[in-house]
Amino acid sequence: MTRVCLVAVLFALAALAGSAASPQTAAPAAPTSPQRSGILLQDLTWKEAETALTPDAVVVIPIGAQAKEHGPHLMLRNDFTIAEYLKRRVLERSAVIVAPTLNYHYYPAFVDYPGSTTLRLETARDMAVDICRSLARFGPRRFYALNTGVSTVRALTPAVEILAAEGILLRFTNISTIVEDVEKKVQQQEGGTHADELETSMMLYIDPQSVDMKKAVKDYHPGESPLSRVPDPKRTYSASGIYGDATLATREKGRVIVEAMVERLLQEIADLRKTAMPARK
Repeated sequence: MTRVCLVAVLFALAALAGSAASPQTAAPAAPTSPQRSGILLQDLTWKEAETALTPDAVVVIPIGAQAKEHGPHLMLRNDFTIAEYLKRRVLERSAVIVAPTLNYHYYPAFVDYPGSTTLRLETARDMAVDICRSLARFGPRRFYALNTGVSTVRALTPAVEILAAEGILLRFTNISTIVEDVEKKVQQQEGGTHADELETSMMLYIDPQSVDMKKAVKDYHPGESPLSRVPDPKRTYSASGIYGDATLATREKGRVIVEAMVERLLQEIADLRKTAMPARK
């Protein structure tokens, strides 16, 4: 028998065996992904983008640092992970167009810690302005920055003003206040805002594999200046990079915070749709 014939016979036998297999041994069907209401801009062709980018469209721009310290127990990509998670939740329930996530921005408070990066305020401001201007050329005039940072607000605020003068509406998440009332109900730490009880709890809910609670510590020295790894009278001391008490984090606290945040984000986007456009100056 030739090699070709032998291979053909073997394939035939394999097909026969497969058809005789019982239903219990069949491979399970792949899980289906949930139905989306929104669109990922990156997955469109330019022709499809031309159709999607209408004057009525709301464009969401997620912002989350992919290289910023979050203590010894959380990864540098922490904020990026949160932004990507919230982006997916918004996509499921809101008919928005989601632009690619911005993984660099204005984070001057963490530059003492290896791996942490920041843009200049002016660069971060202009990046938001340029992205909105670019997409507005094709129709959209309403933009929502799904913002996961605190210092980022200092760059986004002037961007709002610049774009408003051009008849473009930009709104952004204020991560410090959007679920402040909910956070107060679950918070036990005396204070903190970074890699702390609340943020660590969110990560235990969103991406528990990325959290190492064995390395979580309390590191809280009240102050409002950028963090420092060494004692410095001009900076807020944090040897760990934590500002708060990460040891108090739980998945349940994270669930409460994150689910409330998703609802508030959706409401802010819905409100943006109804907001009157600024007059062009």
